Amino acid sequence: MANANWTLDKAHSEVGFSVRHMMISNVRGHFNEFDANVSAENDDITSAQIAVTIDPTTIDTRNTDRDNHLRSADFFKVEEHPKIAFTSTRLVKKGNNDYALEGNLSIVGTTKPVTLDCEIQGPAKDPWGNEKIGVVATGKINRADFGLTWNAALEAGGVLVGDTVKLDIEMQFAKN
Repeated sequence: MANANWTLDKAHSEVGFSVRHMMISNVRGHFNEFDANVSAENDDITSAQIAVTIDPTTIDTRNTDRDNHLRSADFFKVEEHPKIAFTSTRLVKKGNNDYALEGNLSIVGTTKPVTLDCEIQGPAKDPWGNEKIGVVATGKINRADFGLTWNAALEAGGVLVGDTVKLDIEMQFAKN
C-alpha cells in the first residue's frame, strides 16, 4: 500500500486566531511562519497523519507591543518554547467534506487533546497539473489549559483577555 504525501503550499495557507478583548470585542491575529505535512495510506484521507509546527515568535496581531507581550514569559515564553505543535491522532468523516480532526496540541510545554472541525476539499488539479487539496479547520481552545493564564481585571468587572481562543486555519497542500 503506497502512501500519499502532501506538502504545505504556504502561499495559500494561514494559521489565524481570535480572542475576546475587554469582554467587548475580538482581537484577531495569525502566525507568519508554520509548516504542515500530511501522509495518507493509498489516498485514503481518513488514514491521514497530520503534523503542524508553528513558530510563536512570528505572532502578528498588528500591534507590536501586544505581539512582544505575547512572546514574553507572560504568554508563549518563546525563548524556552520555540514551537507550537499539533499531531493528529484520528480523522473522522462526519459527512460529505466534513471531518472531525482529533489530535494533540502542544503549547508552552503542555500537551492537550483537541478536536477541530474540518472541511476538506479536493483533490483538484491546478493549471500546471499539480494535485491539490484544501483544508479549513476551526475550533476553540481554553488558553488556561496550556498555562497561558496572564490577565488583568477591569475596573467595570471582567478581564482584559478572554480564556477562549478561536482557531481559524486554512491550508492548501500539493501532492508529492
